[in-house]
Amino acid sequence: MKLSLARDVTLTPIDTGAVLLDGRRGRYWQLNATGSAILRKLLDGDTPDTLAVLMSEAAPVSREQAHQDVMDLVDGLSAAKLVEVSR
Repeated sequence: MKLSLARDVTLTPIDTGAVLLDGRRGRYWQLNATGSAILRKLLDGDTPDTLAVLMSEAAPVSREQAHQDVMDLVDGLSAAKLVEVSR
């Protein structure tokens, strides 16, 4: 899976995470620190499986749940047309 920001979407870090601005629609979304870190790693080429392992080692969550959480984030950002996913 390859993830990229959609056209006209910018990602800006803030103290508590990040903000995604959709320049086409004039709307923005705020991500907490965890969501921001996951998105950045996916944009850098990490896979959901790799992130699930890292998350399960850093927090009391199973790899399966961590993987589902990553995919839920990807699905939500994709549905909002903030990212593009190619498989």
